[in-house]
Amino acid sequence: MSIGILDDKVALVTGASTGIGREIVRELARRGAHAVIDHLDDAAGAESLAVEVRALGRRAIAIRADVGIAAQVEAMCAEAERELGGIDILVNNAGVQTWSPLLDLAEADWDRVIRTNLKGCFLCTQAVGRRMKARGGGRVINIGSSANKLALPRLVDYTASRGGIEAFTKVAAVELGPFGITVNCVAPGATETERTRHELPDYAGTWAALTPLRRIGTPADVARAVAFFAGPDAAFVTAQTLWIDGGLCSKPAWPHKG
Repeated sequence: MSIGILDDKVALVTGASTGIGREIVRELARRGAHAVIDHLDDAAGAESLAVEVRALGRRAIAIRADVGIAAQVEAMCAEAERELGGIDILVNNAGVQTWSPLLDLAEADWDRVIRTNLKGCFLCTQAVGRRMKARGGGRVINIGSSANKLALPRLVDYTASRGGIEAFTKVAAVELGPFGITVNCVAPGATETERTRHELPDYAGTWAALTPLRRIGTPADVARAVAFFAGPDAAFVTAQTLWIDGGLCSKPAWPHKG
């Protein structure tokens, strides 16, 4: 087993069985962390990831929990403590989205997105934050989106939830800072995952052409940013949003070439 900068830390990553969450777990484990792998409906995916983590010499458990339900969040934290000890790192990654114009969006879809993305971030931060306060500190990393900054048509519920997460990050950082807890946000731009590959016939090519670095992001790009916030180099960094977008969110609509 290799020694990493996160050696023997325990990381809880929500929505971790696929996509960006899965790669975050891998990256933190490569750097020494043990893993609590939250999932909702993918027990096989979560357990296969736990097997990967254990192969690195780390400990790992997979837990089914709906992050939008306080009792399930509390039960997940209690099980994580029993099995692995206290939680040192929380990554609020769980998220869902719908695709609908504002005037057609169903109330149930709005509620589901806000409950999972924003309420879930709140409930997990509250439950884990209380435990981190008792332990003397910790790291919370919230996963945002280019929707933190940009108006994305047909994603009004998702955009509202991600913008809320960025504002929540700042307030949580101010309130939890005196307890030695940092709270930061990682905001990916166009990133290739299982989900985004189905959004457009050529998702990568379409978004790469709009991105200054001329490629789209990968889950590994996001995971490395999360690992930075979780590690010792970010000990004096809090209330920040780091854009992992290849410059996409800083580029205005511009009629001129070059």
